[in-house]
Amino acid sequence: MTELLPSQLPTLLRRALGAHWDFTTDGDRVHIQHLHHGGPYLPPRRTLGWDEILAALEEAFAEQGVARAGCLPLHWGRETELTISAVQALDPLLKHGQHPVYRQGFLPQPVVRFTGDRDTHGTLRDGFLTSFVNVSRVNPIRQLSEYADAFDGWLTSLSRLGIHARHITFHGRLTPWRRRQVAGITLHFRLNGTALGDIVLLWHAEDPSHMAVDLGTGLERLTWTRNRTPWRDLVFGPYAHLAPITALDAIRTATLLLGYGIKPTARGAGSITRRVVATIPPAVSPLGFSAMARYSYTFWNSIVPLPCPWPTVVQHLDNEARKVAGHERLLEGQAHER
Repeated sequence: MTELLPSQLPTLLRRALGAHWDFTTDGDRVHIQHLHHGGPYLPPRRTLGWDEILAALEEAFAEQGVARAGCLPLHWGRETELTISAVQALDPLLKHGQHPVYRQGFLPQPVVRFTGDRDTHGTLRDGFLTSFVNVSRVNPIRQLSEYADAFDGWLTSLSRLGIHARHITFHGRLTPWRRRQVAGITLHFRLNGTALGDIVLLWHAEDPSHMAVDLGTGLERLTWTRNRTPWRDLVFGPYAHLAPITALDAIRTATLLLGYGIKPTARGAGSITRRVVATIPPAVSPLGFSAMARYSYTFWNSIVPLPCPWPTVVQHLDNEARKVAGHERLLEGQAHER
């Protein structure tokens, strides 16, 4: 059955998308675009906020019979300390061939990753963050036609945001990849050349009858691409130009971790919080981090209610930052003595 998956996909996608799409293949590579593609993407006149983007997607998915699912815990504690992708909701099926899965449906999931693209100075490039909301649809499927239907449904959902099919292209390889127990085929999609996300067919490597679809993007990247708002201003608001982006990103990520109750520790998930806070230069906010932390807390709390109240988050952030600064001063003093 594994051998049949790649050969079946183009036919199924053509059937689901209709005659208005052009499929180009080169070996195992496939490129899909609308017949009327071309011309620059012009964002709608009215920008949409985070809540409006999520509400529009939730409504579009609900009309397709895909309900919104509750978030996974940020502290994962299995193969990764933290949740790094919404697709981890499907681990029981894809890794062990078992039911039920942890979550399924439309899943806006806060995640933490350290893999964002950076420039030669180590600064995150526009479109990348250490923590973001992985907006996904994750569903077990029984037949390949469901993958094709999900593909078509995603285009319908994006159109609700004013992102229309003629500006979107898909590309990828039809040769399956494999990572331990899981295999899959990934197609990436772009909006006028800007990478937006991917749609993945997944299956248990030893039993391909256990299949699933994972499609998604980042909420911040989707909003940025849709609105054409400057990246820093979109993500960090009034604080966008008051500190280096590395520091702003760290405060935003630390707020999420501390808001979940993941306090700084020497080992485990808490060591990630400590690592993040340690990247904030002491000179960034000598009067404390309250304003930026409150701004970030409001965003994260709108995605999933945080168990730790914001004053406690700020207190932990300030305390840990002072420890880091004190340790650095100690090291500087020792170096000076030598």
